[in-house]
Amino acid sequence: MIHIINLTKYFGNQLLYDNITLGINPREKIGLVGRNGHGKTTLFNLILDKIQPDSGELAIPKGYRLGHLEQHMNFTQDSVLKEACLGLREEDKYSTWKVEKILSGLGFSKEDMQKPCSVFSGGYQIRLNLTKVLVSEPNMLLLDEPNNYLDIVASRWLISFLQEWQGELILITHERGFMDSVTTHTVAIHRAKVKKVKGGTQKLYDQIATEEEVYEKTLVNEENKKRQLEVFIARFRAKASLASQVQSKMKLLEKMGEKQHLERIESLNFSFNSIPFISTHMVNANEIIFSYTGSEPYLIKDFSLTVGKRERICVIGKNGKGKSTLLKTFAGEIQPLSGTVKINQTLQTGYFGQPNILRLNPKNTVLDEIMLSNPACNLQTARNIAGMFMFKKDDAFKPVSVLSGGEKNRVMMAKMVVTPCQLLLLDEPTNHLDMDSCDALLKAIDEFDGSVVMVTHDEAFLKRIAKRLIIFDKDKITLYEGGYQDFLENIGWDDERNLDPEAQPKKVSLSLNNTFHNKKTYRKLRAEIMKERDNILRPLKTEINKLEKGISEMEQEINANNELLIKASSEGYSPKMTETSKRNSYLNQEIEQFFEKLSKYSTEYETSQKEFEEKLNNFQSA
Repeated sequence: MIHIINLTKYFGNQLLYDNITLGINPREKIGLVGRNGHGKTTLFNLILDKIQPDSGELAIPKGYRLGHLEQHMNFTQDSVLKEACLGLREEDKYSTWKVEKILSGLGFSKEDMQKPCSVFSGGYQIRLNLTKVLVSEPNMLLLDEPNNYLDIVASRWLISFLQEWQGELILITHERGFMDSVTTHTVAIHRAKVKKVKGGTQKLYDQIATEEEVYEKTLVNEENKKRQLEVFIARFRAKASLASQVQSKMKLLEKMGEKQHLERIESLNFSFNSIPFISTHMVNANEIIFSYTGSEPYLIKDFSLTVGKRERICVIGKNGKGKSTLLKTFAGEIQPLSGTVKINQTLQTGYFGQPNILRLNPKNTVLDEIMLSNPACNLQTARNIAGMFMFKKDDAFKPVSVLSGGEKNRVMMAKMVVTPCQLLLLDEPTNHLDMDSCDALLKAIDEFDGSVVMVTHDEAFLKRIAKRLIIFDKDKITLYEGGYQDFLENIGWDDERNLDPEAQPKKVSLSLNNTFHNKKTYRKLRAEIMKERDNILRPLKTEINKLEKGISEMEQEINANNELLIKASSEGYSPKMTETSKRNSYLNQEIEQFFEKLSKYSTEYETSQKEFEEKLNNFQSA
C-alpha cells in the first residue's frame, strides 16, 4: 500500500511529474506505461528511496517490504541454489523447495542449481536475482522489464506466477500481452500527470484519447465563446444602457481564464523500404550444422529451410540455444560447419541484430549513421528519417556514444528504413522499445511487402505475425508449418510438459462461452476446422511448390541455353542456334503459363488461408 501525494519531480529541465497523486491499494497489480524517458523507472527509484521528490510526499507503511530486481551481480555462494536461498526470509530459511520451484520455472535444471553462479550468462544471472526477489515474498514487487532477460518459456511461467501473486505489484514492460495478462489496473505517466484505470492497456489508452478529444473540442467551443464575448464587450462598452451586461460578460470572460491546446506528442511512425523481388527463393539453407567450438554439441544440426516471398517466419525457443546464431547464418555473418546457406545474389537484406548495433560508430552522430546506410541519402532525407524515429532538431546531432539502449535500437531501425530491402532479419527488435514503439514496429512489419525472419519472445507479436515457426526445443531445431497459437494447441513447450507440477505454469486460458465450456469439445471442434483447412490448403501449397520449382528449373535451362547461344554464335553454328532459340521460346511460353497458374493458386491459397484464420479467430473469441 503506497500513497503518492502532490509529488513533483524534475530530471534536469524536464518535468517528469507535475503535482501527481496516486494510491496503490491492497492486492492491486499495476501495469505502469509511458514513453521512454517520461519517468517510469524514476518512479521506482522514488518508491525505493534512491532519489527524493522535488516536492510532495510518498507514504509507505512501516514494515512494508519492497522487492526489486537488481541489475548488479554480487554473488557470494558457491552454487546457484545456495545463492538463491539467500533470498528466503528468516522464518523460511529451510524452505529450499520454494527456491527450487522458482528456479525450475525460470529455466534452471536440477544440474544447473548445483553449478557456480559465475558459469552462467548475464541473462541467467539476472534470473537468479529475480529468483531471490520472488522467494523473499515481499509485500510489493517492483519489476522493470523482467522479460528482457527471459526466454519465451520462462516468460510464460512468470505470467502464471504473477497471476497467482497475492501481494501488490508494479510492472514495467513493453510487452502489452504480458502486462495485460497479469495486471488488475493500468497507470499511465502522460503529460507529467498520472492516469489510473481498472483494466488493461487498451482501456487506458482509449480513455486518454477520449478525454483529450473532449478537451480539445471543449477548448475550441470556449475559444469561440470568448471571441463572441470580446466582440460584444468591444461593441457595447460605451453604451450606458448595456453597461450591466457588458460588466457581466467581462466577469464571465475573466472566469474562463486561459487554456492551452495540448502539445502534440510525437509517436514513432515508419515503414520499411521494400523493393520487388523477382526470383523465387531468397535464402536456401540445406542440412546446416554449426557450433562455435567446431564440434558437438551443435547449436544447429541438420536444419533445412527455404525462405520465399512474403514469408513471416518467427524463431522461438530458450535463450542460448542458437536462435541468434541461425539469423547470423542467414545474414552471411557466419558460415555453417557443414551444409550450405545459399543467399540469392540479387537479395537485399536488412539485418537488425546485436552485431550491427555493436558496429555503430560511437563518434558518429545519428545523422551520420543514417546517411552511411545509403549513399543516395542526403542530409534532408536523413533529418526527415531521424525525425520519424523521434530524433528531433539537435537530438539528430547526438553522438552514438551518449545514446541509451533504446535510442541505439531506433538508430538501427532508421538505418534499415533508409536502405531498400527485400528480406528483414530481426533479432529481438522490441527490446528497449516502449509499448507505443512496439505497436509502430508491429504495424511496419505487417505492411512490409518482403519477407521477415524474426527472433522474438513476445507472444503478441508471434500470434499476430508468425505463419511458420523455427523452434528450438527438446535440444533440437525443427520447422513448424503453422502459426504460434496452432503450435501451442497441438504441440506446446517441452519444458512446460516436463515441469514439476508445483512449478508448472498454467496454460494461458482461452475465452470460451457456455457453448464451449467443455475443453475437450472445444479442442475437437477446433481440430475439425484445422483439418478442413489442411485438406484445402495442402493441395494448393503442393501445386504452388511444383510451379515454383518448375519455373526455377526452366529459368536455369534458359540461362544455360543462353550460354550455348553465345558459344554457337562465336562458332557460327546456325543449326544449334536455331534449335536452342526455339527451345528458349518454348520455355518462355511455358514460364508465362506457369506464372498464370501460380498467380491463380497463390491467390486462392491466400484467400482460403485468410478465411480459415478469421474462422479460427472468431471461434477462439466466441
